[in-house]
Amino acid sequence: MGKKSRVKIQKSGSAATTSVSSKEMMILVSELLQKCSSGGPTAGKEWEEYLQIRGLVEKIRKKQRGMSVEFEGRRDDHFPHLMSWARDHGASCEGFAVTNFGAEGYGLRATRDIKAEELFLWIPRKMLMTVESAKKSVLGPLYNQDRILQAMDNVTLALHLLCERANPASFWLPYIRTLPQEYDTPLFYEQDEVQLLQGTQAVQDVLSQYRNTARQYAYFYKLIQTHPASSKLPLKDSFTFDDYRWAVSSVMTRQNQIPTEDGRQVTLALIPLWDMCNHRNGLITTGYNLEDDRCECVALQDYKKNEQIYIFYGTRSNAEFVIHNGFFYQENAHDQVKIKLGISKSERLYAMKAEVLARAGIPVSSIFALYCNEQPISAQLLAFLRVFCMKEEELRDYLLGGHAINKIVTLGSMEFPVSWDNEIKLWTFLETRVALLLKAYKTTSEEDSSTLEKSELSPHSRMAIQLRLAEKWILEKALASGRAKRVHFQKQLEEGAPLPDYHESSIALLENTDAKLPIILHKLGEIQEGQEIQFEETGARVENAAFEMDPGANRLALKPEPRDPSEETNTEITISTLLNHCKDQVEVYESLFS
Repeated sequence: MGKKSRVKIQKSGSAATTSVSSKEMMILVSELLQKCSSGGPTAGKEWEEYLQIRGLVEKIRKKQRGMSVEFEGRRDDHFPHLMSWARDHGASCEGFAVTNFGAEGYGLRATRDIKAEELFLWIPRKMLMTVESAKKSVLGPLYNQDRILQAMDNVTLALHLLCERANPASFWLPYIRTLPQEYDTPLFYEQDEVQLLQGTQAVQDVLSQYRNTARQYAYFYKLIQTHPASSKLPLKDSFTFDDYRWAVSSVMTRQNQIPTEDGRQVTLALIPLWDMCNHRNGLITTGYNLEDDRCECVALQDYKKNEQIYIFYGTRSNAEFVIHNGFFYQENAHDQVKIKLGISKSERLYAMKAEVLARAGIPVSSIFALYCNEQPISAQLLAFLRVFCMKEEELRDYLLGGHAINKIVTLGSMEFPVSWDNEIKLWTFLETRVALLLKAYKTTSEEDSSTLEKSELSPHSRMAIQLRLAEKWILEKALASGRAKRVHFQKQLEEGAPLPDYHESSIALLENTDAKLPIILHKLGEIQEGQEIQFEETGARVENAAFEMDPGANRLALKPEPRDPSEETNTEITISTLLNHCKDQVEVYESLFS
């Protein structure tokens, strides 16, 4: 991309410094903090609040203009120094080179043939920027006294990055110089570009991200100006919103969890060189080697010389990619749209439905997903919808009837409908709900497709419209699927078709699928009522697991040691929760689930 990278240093001359540290600036920042810290906006007022917050931010940005200067040279001028720095400190630097891949940006290019699963890249701990290194840095005194920093590792890492960028002698400067000058996350969108996301399922997350970032900036601006522990921070005289936005996006697009030095916990980290890899569908092929104390990456597939080397970022939707990574992935096999559903406490059958859902490990109110693949709903969503549409006699059957405990497991199986009437109701409900979501968009799929053919679109506008269109495609596919299912089950009902026979052996139906229902119901006959069922905590001890890393995610996937697939991973479930008969009093259940 060839853009210049900036370094945060105090600009010479008093004008800029005075404008940032003035009483007027503090008043503006205080107003921003108050606005962002008030209760969330009422339904339908989110856009109005966003405009108010953005207006305050723009006033602050205008006064802070000119407070940052640039590194000498272009971004790609610094990659040779990054490679030599990495080589000098024990990283692998053979077999690949940093290359500009046009629309995909910079990435790693193979300089030789690389075999699938071949270890080609490793980065030792000392090269990583982590929360642990932040505690040992100039930021440490403030970290030790501020609970917000202690509670938010990603914010700690962002401020750590800014402090090191402002230090000409920083150990990590060869890495920091190669970071992009700006990002394509929605934090960098113009107002009209954000407006293109109005009506989408992603827009609330975009607006919340902006609100949270503005609140954090205002809080830390005041803290850095007033707290004694911040007196030695290089940000004291120059801490702009643009710099914080840059640091937040740098961390958000690159952060990963690794084990702490003692291997007992996890910490956030920025991983130089490895974070140059771009995304492609596949499997996570990066882990942390505790013995050698380094991040290791094996090849996702065979690569020929001069081909780009990709890694898999994880199973994320395009909304997550756009919001947290700043790109839209057209071939995303894991794309999905969120849908929020819940059972009203005022409903007459609330208590019974809540109990059935509790036995299935499903909340009475939750955010589910509609998927881009042939089966648009998950087993968990199917189970919820079945319970949501159950009649009283059907609820009693799943609570008190024969094989009631075992039948709970089949709620997420397409093969075992509750009744033909129940299936018709749930697919009709899903049709109606999805149709309402589609009506919220101000444009049609055809109009979006036509707009994307225009060459004058800005990159951010194109990305927003691509996301908007992808959401519609998923919803339209779910709508068509729901309609087809409803018609099928109406035909079954009209023809008097018998329901599939339930057998006790069906208890294992979901164990070999992707249902992911957190249900532990086997061997209940051996357990006495009130006794606790204990389960192995396979992810609790990091020294017994290999760390798989998910770039840009604020979480860690653990790859446990090989184990019996019939074993469960939940920590514990009380048998009383599973075997209690449904009570008549709603209050009993409300207290149980509060």
